[in-house]
Amino acid sequence: MELRIATRKSALALWQAEEVSRLLREIHGDSLSIRLIKMTTTGDQLLKESLATQGGKGLFVKELERGLLDHDADIAVHSMKDVPIELPDSLHLPVILKRANPCDAFVSNTYDELKDLPNNAIVGTSSSRRACQIMALYPHLEIKLLRGNVNTRLAKLDEGQYDSIILAAAGLQRLGFDERIRSRLSTDVSLPAIGQGAIGIECRKNDNDVEKLIAPLNHSETNICVTAERAISQSLEGGCQLPIAAYAQLDNDAIHLRSLVGMPDGSKICRSESTGSKSNPIELGNRVAAELVSLGANEILKACS
Repeated sequence: MELRIATRKSALALWQAEEVSRLLREIHGDSLSIRLIKMTTTGDQLLKESLATQGGKGLFVKELERGLLDHDADIAVHSMKDVPIELPDSLHLPVILKRANPCDAFVSNTYDELKDLPNNAIVGTSSSRRACQIMALYPHLEIKLLRGNVNTRLAKLDEGQYDSIILAAAGLQRLGFDERIRSRLSTDVSLPAIGQGAIGIECRKNDNDVEKLIAPLNHSETNICVTAERAISQSLEGGCQLPIAAYAQLDNDAIHLRSLVGMPDGSKICRSESTGSKSNPIELGNRVAAELVSLGANEILKACS
């Protein structure tokens, strides 16, 4: 059987698709032939604009989903933090791989930690989620938009355009840039994006042969945690370009879920956390979202949209 995997052309996206290929070959051996279908997405083309003004990170998955809907591909591999909450009716995400490090990474050629940056130091990030948390703690810093793939972002840092940049630790590790990480930001300093560090596999509903092939890659604990996190965004009706953070951790049968919504300048941040049963992650996510709303999250999201 041949399995066609839709993927973006960026180095990180290709790494993720190749990793899924490797794991599937380990399981199915020579009975499975795999072909990568490499696509350029709208998000890859809009390198100068903020994603928040162009429709959000969903711009990275729409073309891949079109490939599934047109039967040009059988599965699509995504970074879960880039996947919109609303999927086309005939598609779903049955598999989420075991999560890598979910933290944000501090990258600098001069400074060891975020707290070491001097007044007016320039921090590069394209994420309003990161910006709101950094500015709340360190209002003396300056946030400057940073777009492009990982290599491009590192090159801009090396050119001196930024004093530091903030990237996902998982992406740097997957591309072999561990040595560029000066420190990892604790989740108390920078709560991760929803789904950060996790890879998801999307396919057509009722495609039973494909689902059987990919099912062994699902990591149930990660799936439960990411489901709780995504329920917050679903409840808040917030896209992944908005300043929403959430991180769930599983402890035996209980999920502990933390979330926040903040103004990009750090002037106001609403925070909520709660614990619930792993058997109902969506209920827990909805409960945390409801508390965020009671604290003023909707007003913040409306101002940012």
